[in-house]
Amino acid sequence: MVEKQTFNFKIFDRYDISEIVINDPALKQVINVAPKLILKSHGRNVGKFGKLKVNIVERLANKVAVAGHRGKKHKIQLGRVTGKYTRNMTIVLNALEMIEKQTGQNPVQVLVKAIENCAPRDEITVIEYGGARYPQAVDVSPHRRINVALRNLVHGASDKAQGKKKTITQAIAEEIKLASENNGESYALKKKNETEKQADSAR
Repeated sequence: MVEKQTFNFKIFDRYDISEIVINDPALKQVINVAPKLILKSHGRNVGKFGKLKVNIVERLANKVAVAGHRGKKHKIQLGRVTGKYTRNMTIVLNALEMIEKQTGQNPVQVLVKAIENCAPRDEITVIEYGGARYPQAVDVSPHRRINVALRNLVHGASDKAQGKKKTITQAIAEEIKLASENNGESYALKKKNETEKQADSAR
């Protein structure tokens, strides 16, 4: 009888993600930490809920590609950040390496913890009724929680590196580390608390 071999890939042969623990039950199905050697989907996962098939580290690198963008405004941009996959992934991998040196933990686990801490649970939307517009609190879907958390992490890092001596790599590492520790200096954590307070006032 031939034994079936199983391979435990480390991403880019650096970090083992097979034992990553996701504590938030709502996010277990939407944070993809499946072991994979090369994190490059080539844009194939473009269908409905296609992002759920993309590894969380690759999703972070994709957000880095548009680090300075705010909604429909595309004025704030970093010269170090381009649309090139190699450059963006290098920034992320170097940031993970910094986190590993500073914390002594698996940096992907630190990233997952940061996302859990800064993913908003509720937010506001505008309801129009009888010609009047008023804010209404709504629950945030798990899929959107991940998108918002990653966006805020990258935006916070972008603001810290824009026109400053700190590089985008150092800024991303610092932002993820602060968010994982529930530190109030984290931009993403501030945005989460601000969003949830607005939703509470609109109930």
